[in-house]
Amino acid sequence: QVRLVESGGGLVQAGGSLRLSCAASGRFFSSYDMGWYRQAPGKERELVARISTSGGSTYYAESVKGRFTISRDNAKNTVYLQMNSLKPEDTAIYYCKAVSGLLGYWGQGTQVTVSS
Repeated sequence: QVRLVESGGGLVQAGGSLRLSCAASGRFFSSYDMGWYRQAPGKERELVARISTSGGSTYYAESVKGRFTISRDNAKNTVYLQMNSLKPEDTAIYYCKAVSGLLGYWGQGTQVTVSS
């Protein structure tokens, strides 16, 4: 069992930056691939970025490439999402997810609002 708690969301002007954190409790954090997802009002939840267990492999949605960076610190059981050059269309609830095989665990989400 993994419990995930996101933090770092808030209100920011377009062009600004935020850094989201997702702290995990439980065992074997380093054995989980980690992902950041987001869900805007009226839209489906979408994958934003994903990072492998060691951090050696990452994936980004086209809409955030070059602006967002996912990273992890396995010693601190934490995954991060650095978001730069934010746009109003990045406004959403951001969730982290831990995945190992068929097992998946979600955090409760953190709101990110980007004003124009």
